[in-house]
Amino acid sequence: MTAFSPETSVSAATRFDTPRLLADVGGTNARFALETAPGQFEAVQVLAGGDYATLADAIRTYLAGSEVAALGEVEHASIAIANPVDGDQIRMTNHHWHFSIDGMRRELGFATLLVVNDFYALARSLPHLQDGDKVQVGGGTAHPNAPLGLIGAGTGLGVSGLIPAGNSWTALSGEGGHVGFSPANELEVAVLQFAWREFEHVSAERFLSGAGVELIYRALAAYRGQQPEAIDAPEISRRALSGECPLATEVLEVFCGMLGCAAGNLALTLGARGGVYIGGGIVPRLGERFAQSCFRARFERKGRFSSYLSDVPTYVITAQYPAFLGVSAILAEKLSA
Repeated sequence: MTAFSPETSVSAATRFDTPRLLADVGGTNARFALETAPGQFEAVQVLAGGDYATLADAIRTYLAGSEVAALGEVEHASIAIANPVDGDQIRMTNHHWHFSIDGMRRELGFATLLVVNDFYALARSLPHLQDGDKVQVGGGTAHPNAPLGLIGAGTGLGVSGLIPAGNSWTALSGEGGHVGFSPANELEVAVLQFAWREFEHVSAERFLSGAGVELIYRALAAYRGQQPEAIDAPEISRRALSGECPLATEVLEVFCGMLGCAAGNLALTLGARGGVYIGGGIVPRLGERFAQSCFRARFERKGRFSSYLSDVPTYVITAQYPAFLGVSAILAEKLSA
């Protein structure tokens, strides 16, 4: 694998004594890299979580690769994971992995193992993003020293924020993706009523995720009196982007509208005048289609506070591995304390 470096250059004199393992673990894939110097990420690999019984097995497989092993033995590691992190025991809600943080540290022989929520780590990356790592959607101008919002749909829905604290930032570690979904028009009411047939509690994540795209598809098919096909979220998105399926196109528009509403709610809740960032695996793949959707209109459609939100910029994170920036900063702070 090629190296990934957000910095312009890193001299050999600044290299760490030992490489640091960084990981971004989602409900579908686990992404790994070795940080050999500040901001220098090498041997980036993506492993399918379903191929491994445990996270420790996936880590061992990664470390055993010839390219990784050649970079040296790992002593310190930092992992961002798509799950609440509260104490030593981790049991993933969107995957079968569960483990003790300290137990896995000892099992793998690490001196340091940090595990943090993935959107907490992604929030920590926001100040480090360069202009080429994000694309602005719609208007608005970022206010300096103002809170930042973060929301992203993938296997699940992540929500976080970054609050200025003196000369630094404080990231929020919450589970905002599981708040109750609030419909904003009659069509969304019908989609919600369809979802209630399957779920007692319909969270925002039920719609704003890969499985959510499929749920919206089934709901709209029922609403339009059509027979849904057995297709998954990537195929629905492909058909929508190609324009070959009106129902899939409507699904994508409804999804973008729901996300715009949720992002606007987040901006109001946090006072995110510094901007709201869109992460996750779904939206960056939509490209210009997302910018042309109703996302931004729905983001601003908040009655008396529409003018307030029209001044808040929204950005799609396009960096390939942004969470590495966050877990790197978190681990560096731990080791320098």
